[in-house]
Amino acid sequence: MEANVSPQEERQKCKAVFLDRDGVINREPGDFVFEQEDFKLNGGLIEALLKLKEAGFIFVVITNQSGIALGRYSHEQAGKIHSILKEQLSAAGVDIAEIYYCPHHPSRGKCLCRKPGSLMVEKAIGRFNIDPSLSFMIGDRERDTEAASAAGVRGILIKTNESLLNYVNIITGKQSH
Repeated sequence: MEANVSPQEERQKCKAVFLDRDGVINREPGDFVFEQEDFKLNGGLIEALLKLKEAGFIFVVITNQSGIALGRYSHEQAGKIHSILKEQLSAAGVDIAEIYYCPHHPSRGKCLCRKPGSLMVEKAIGRFNIDPSLSFMIGDRERDTEAASAAGVRGILIKTNESLLNYVNIITGKQSH
């Protein structure tokens, strides 16, 4: 007698790399990135993501964008940067499954989505049927790895603007010799 299997269980779980945006994907200049001319991909990013894609990972961006709450830029300006990001990566053969961002700032009150909260990561896990135990979150702040840990995802803390090529072997389980 076979057990009933739900459609969600039938769907194979996938593995993901969650990426912080500023300082991980693009250059963090020390201030908010919301103008097209300030948006520059970090060196090695595309090569690293292509290797991770080949290893079967999907990509989800998880980013705090508190400049919106502070009135420094708008949702539309953040959306334009996210469109540019998706276009540049897509042209190189890398697709982003989704970009989740928190527009809130702690000085304006508490929210559930701002990292180190894990709500954005958890939303992606549910939406894309991601297996947290096979997934990673790369960030350049402790709050990124805290959000990852709270969602059952392995966090990798990097230096701001560091190349992700330094971490591909760790994520794929390959050791360099």
